[in-house]
Amino acid sequence: MASFVDRVVLHVSGGTGGHGCVSVKREKFKPLGGPDGGNGGDGGDVILRVDSSATTLLDYHHVPHRHATNGGNGMGDWRNGKTGETLILPVPDGTVVKNKDGEVLADLVGEGSEYIAAAGGQGGLGNSSLSSQKRKAPGFALLGVPGDERDIVLELKSIADIALVGFPSAGKSSLIAAMSAARPKIADYPFTTLIPNLGVVEAGDVRFTVADVPGLIEGASEGKGLGHNFLRHVERCAALVHVLDCAALETDRDPLGDLDIIEKELDKYAVDMSFAGSDGDVVPLNQRPRLVALNKVDVPDGRDMAEFVRPELEKRGYRVFEVSASSHEGLKALGYAMAEIVRDARTAVKTAPPRVKTPTLRVRNADHKGGFTIRKEERNLEPLFRVLGDKPVRWVAQTDFTNDEAVGYLADRLAKLGIEDKLFKAGAHAGDAVVIGEGDGVVFDWEPTMIGGAELLAASPRGSDIRIEEFSRPTREEKREDHQKRRDARAAARAELESERKAGIWTESVNYKHSKPVEPKEGE
Repeated sequence: MASFVDRVVLHVSGGTGGHGCVSVKREKFKPLGGPDGGNGGDGGDVILRVDSSATTLLDYHHVPHRHATNGGNGMGDWRNGKTGETLILPVPDGTVVKNKDGEVLADLVGEGSEYIAAAGGQGGLGNSSLSSQKRKAPGFALLGVPGDERDIVLELKSIADIALVGFPSAGKSSLIAAMSAARPKIADYPFTTLIPNLGVVEAGDVRFTVADVPGLIEGASEGKGLGHNFLRHVERCAALVHVLDCAALETDRDPLGDLDIIEKELDKYAVDMSFAGSDGDVVPLNQRPRLVALNKVDVPDGRDMAEFVRPELEKRGYRVFEVSASSHEGLKALGYAMAEIVRDARTAVKTAPPRVKTPTLRVRNADHKGGFTIRKEERNLEPLFRVLGDKPVRWVAQTDFTNDEAVGYLADRLAKLGIEDKLFKAGAHAGDAVVIGEGDGVVFDWEPTMIGGAELLAASPRGSDIRIEEFSRPTREEKREDHQKRRDARAAARAELESERKAGIWTESVNYKHSKPVEPKEGE
């Protein structure tokens, strides 16, 4: 079973806001005391927070779906719903948050750093909050908005100043154990190290962190072995230390060949450009300061090999140290050389590298700008107009479409925002389909110039809107035309009866005009 995970896909969703309440105050001798429906509570947020006690993303590997608490519904007597509890997800220091396209959303460095991964939904207003001078007793309330739902990628990049790189069993873990208080697993077989190990080293007045990256092999940059999965842990390091095994048991290996292979893999590895410095550049791994540690010189064959390859390494420009993790030979000099590089790197950073700004996904109870756009599309060879914007989409989500008064309130809000004017300018005509939001959204058959104003609601029962009902009933002009047709038909009938009376046929059967005259028989 895996005990260390440094990359997970996390599915997070904020809590849904509670619905507002529709209620009217009723007391003895005062049956209609006015609206008293409370507001729904906001849904809880999902927040990522750096916690020093977290060292791995293993918990999110096993349980990748996380959901915050929903807000409570409003109640009568002006009682608001309970706010949903915020879900705090602890992450290790150095966690990078990305979307599924690889865009960096946040770089969480430092104890207590936070990022709102999914904002909770806004609670709906009760009818007491919707009442006004013109709309005195609303018969509707707003629905709660669902919380944000998204998939994010969490990547752990160790916070270390120096990275030890090299082939498996080169002795990297042994060096960290000898130079610091870290106690990584050490064994005499390849790929003993399966997770990056961190150790704190002190050299003089400089205190720095060293990371032991699992062994690299040829093809690591293409995904072979374990090194490719952990190379991201050296991206924050100021310098690299090549740990070369001078007492390798394989006859086809030598320190110079191992160095060339590792350098090629570092050259192929693409550093994440999202962490560029203030000048916009990212220093590739193979261009950072590097030291060479010839390890295992305590072994006779190892010392002979170190003396043989040292001149060639120094000729290439490397600072070379002959060390032994077993006898601690040369470790002090190596530690001071590391400290010198770390001090120079920290001094060179005049300004802190740009931090990814942590955005607030939704500002609650704020005066949003009424920005929206209208995009003309085509569906089934018919024109379709799509309205996009934070306010229209949110207002539609808050509307109870089973309540005519709520739909009328939505129409007033959209008209006040200026959507109808822009639809006219975009070339929309009566009866055209209008969609609010992406995807299928909410589709309307647009009816322009609908008479507006809450002052017309006095003639409507609570929960209804006379303006909407008019769309399903004959208009006044249609009623006049129908009435006139009935009057004309009655007048024509009276005129026909009068003409029959004057013709003297009232004494005959009423069906006289529809029957044939009877022929007289012979002899009669």
